[in-house]
Amino acid sequence: MTATERPLSRGVITRYAIGSLGTGGFATLPGLVLVFYMTDTLGVTALVAGLVVTAAKVWDVVIDPWIGEHSDRALARTGTRRTWMRVGAIALPVGFLLTFAVPADFGPAASGVWVFLAFLATATAFSLFQVPYIALPAELTSDYDARTRLLSWRVVVLSLAILLFGAGGPALRRMGGDDEALGYLVMALVAGVVIGAGMLVAVTTAPRGLPAAQAPRLGIRAAYAEGIAALRRSAPFRALLATFVLQGLATGVMLAGANYVAVWVLHSEDALTLLFVALIAPAVLCAPVWSRISRAVGKERAFRWASLLFAVAALSMVGMIWAPGAWVYLPVALAGAAYAGMQTLPMAMLPDVISHDAREHGEGRAGSFGGIWTAGETAGMALGATVLTIVLALTGYLESTGSTVVEQPDAAVAGIAVSFSAVPAVLVFLSLLPLARYGLRRHDIEADAADTDPSATAPTPRNDTQETM
Repeated sequence: MTATERPLSRGVITRYAIGSLGTGGFATLPGLVLVFYMTDTLGVTALVAGLVVTAAKVWDVVIDPWIGEHSDRALARTGTRRTWMRVGAIALPVGFLLTFAVPADFGPAASGVWVFLAFLATATAFSLFQVPYIALPAELTSDYDARTRLLSWRVVVLSLAILLFGAGGPALRRMGGDDEALGYLVMALVAGVVIGAGMLVAVTTAPRGLPAAQAPRLGIRAAYAEGIAALRRSAPFRALLATFVLQGLATGVMLAGANYVAVWVLHSEDALTLLFVALIAPAVLCAPVWSRISRAVGKERAFRWASLLFAVAALSMVGMIWAPGAWVYLPVALAGAAYAGMQTLPMAMLPDVISHDAREHGEGRAGSFGGIWTAGETAGMALGATVLTIVLALTGYLESTGSTVVEQPDAAVAGIAVSFSAVPAVLVFLSLLPLARYGLRRHDIEADAADTDPSATAPTPRNDTQETM
């Protein structure tokens, strides 16, 4: 019996979800502190800091489709996707530590180059893990609701990881006392180890079986052709990807701006921890709720509801410009409840897209789909930081080095507030346009599962998938 025929076990669901300690940690901490580290510790200008982060992410966008195609080839040759996932999990903590280990005697220009190279290596390691990780749900189960259950528990752990790294990262940073560089180094060491450990646990969920074929290796051009072909032939994939990229851009802007909101709008570093608690506590509670809602009304409709709730909550926070205060935590909590659905539902819809494509066009290419998906997600999150730094530059934000104290102009403070509220709200409203073109429904996926012969598309795994969760 193959993985697509067996019910998911608690062990598989738990170990797959634990991988989000890694993905959530890496998505959160660099987005939260890296630009701030460069502008307020290393003295790098805001625009250059944004370009450094974006350039490293652009590299990921370039290589993700190649990694996805080669992950498919590795599955065909060896019967598993585990090898590259394991390499990425081991290499990432080293690169993450080096990113925050800039020598003390480096000036802003040299510091920017150091961060760029180290973060480039770290992001590459992350992609080696993330692309096949995204491909796994389509191979672990073919059941419409089981995929949502699998991904909802992943989002629970993802939400906890965002809280852990979003609140714990700055706390670790403060352990350096007046030595900010030491604080960042301690943060990077501890966070890197936790991220790598979570990824290694998730590696064990990748099915292992007999090689299906001796597939040839393709160059990067052919790998891109595989991914672009998947994008061209699958209208549901195009709609879902466009929606997810726009929403990734929105959350990337908010994430990069959270530290600035805490310091310059709410005037308290403790506010950063409170912002993350307000965001994540509802997300943890609501991820299973969105799973139940999707069973009742369908994934695509539940996704639309979650997106609307997030956009309205974000837009309401524009009032920070005139009346900053504790009231902000209420719309942040509503955004957190919506965020759980915005993560769970599209990730549960992606394996539906992959299996439907396999039914319509022959052998599935989960890795190629995962590569394009991860490239889009990475681009959205990276450009979020870029959008923030452009706003900071346009509104006259003042950079600083070390413990130097500066007074920000009112325009810069207003720009920070708008970046955390109106900008992401508009982006999420725009994301509803491509979502309206997503055409797959439950009956389509159930027909795919009924018509597909699992033995022809997946190697026999050695996961324990007997006990349902």
